[in-house]
Amino acid sequence: MLERHEGALGLAGVAAQADALTIAWRNGDSAHIPFLWLRHNCRCDDCVIRQTSEKRFRVSTVERDIRPSAATIDDEGTVHETVTIRWPDGHRSMFPSGDLAELLHPPRRQLRYWDARFEPCRFGFDEFLASDQIAAAMIEEFLTTGACILTDGPTEPNSVERLVPRLGPMRETLFERIHNVVVDPAGYNIAHTLEDVPPHNDMVSYTWPPSVQALHMLVNDCTGGESVFVDGFAVAQRLRRELPCMFETLCAVQVPFSLFSAKDVTYAVNPMIELDSAGHLKLLRFSNQTMLAMPLSEPRLDDFYRAYYELDARVNDAHVQASSRLEAGEILLTAAHRVLHGRKPIKGAGRRHLQDAYFEHDNVRNHLAALVHAVPAQIDLALPGP
Repeated sequence: MLERHEGALGLAGVAAQADALTIAWRNGDSAHIPFLWLRHNCRCDDCVIRQTSEKRFRVSTVERDIRPSAATIDDEGTVHETVTIRWPDGHRSMFPSGDLAELLHPPRRQLRYWDARFEPCRFGFDEFLASDQIAAAMIEEFLTTGACILTDGPTEPNSVERLVPRLGPMRETLFERIHNVVVDPAGYNIAHTLEDVPPHNDMVSYTWPPSVQALHMLVNDCTGGESVFVDGFAVAQRLRRELPCMFETLCAVQVPFSLFSAKDVTYAVNPMIELDSAGHLKLLRFSNQTMLAMPLSEPRLDDFYRAYYELDARVNDAHVQASSRLEAGEILLTAAHRVLHGRKPIKGAGRRHLQDAYFEHDNVRNHLAALVHAVPAQIDLALPGP
């Protein structure tokens, strides 16, 4: 769920400095806002194309050292409290104090980490497609935990395509648009064998791997073969807290991965852990089976293998591995940059046919915004974080 800061509307004062406006709230918050930011984010009809909510004003059309001629608080002490800026050319910009407070503490979704005791929430396939309310609830749960199961779905091949209106366009790779996972002596990866498949995420041989995966069970008449999934971010965060040097090594050292079939090959070299500019986890790449030999010229090879050993041991610890037997018509959705998935060994002669397909996290998250806000006529300045 999104964590929002409860900012007070009451403004204590505004003051113009050399190149910025200082705004203080009565709850103790303050902001130092560059004049160019204030001019660039004016929401008046002259500066915004009202039909589309897009900016018309370009910041380079004013002096880089622009400075307001006046800054005041209008309707002080009311819910309509506004900071009004008057510029030397006569232009006026108005900023509701609540909007500025929201931007001071942008909302960010708080992820809920989990371990082997985790049971994904289940939602009916038809209800997910038919009800905006249920779709919003499922997507919110998915964005928070990284995993959900759709139940009572179809068992016809390629019917995962029906999820496109909710999850957005499929992300295609060099391999099949919808991948058939069956036991196949000619199969090109471990999923086509009877062996257990260790926790991993797919397509780490892409610089930007698909970020949502749908694993759709069509037939499951075999014994064994239970799906395994791991909250990779929870594992990485614990490693970061307990062994920060190893965590930093996994963020820094480039690792080669490759996946290939009889006619296609993918190859990419990237760190196993990526952070965003604020230091939050962005992407975990983990696939022991598709990892290539590290170059011997890597100066941190010893440090890397100590860190990789630790990460591998933690990912494969039974205490972090949740599991569920997917039955025919069930679809496991995972946030594929966060959640690792695998499979226990397949036993017996029963048939097992699973299809998987990929989507993009941005499209799923943005669909939730459309469902919750019913596509607002004017986009808010503050958008929810990942």
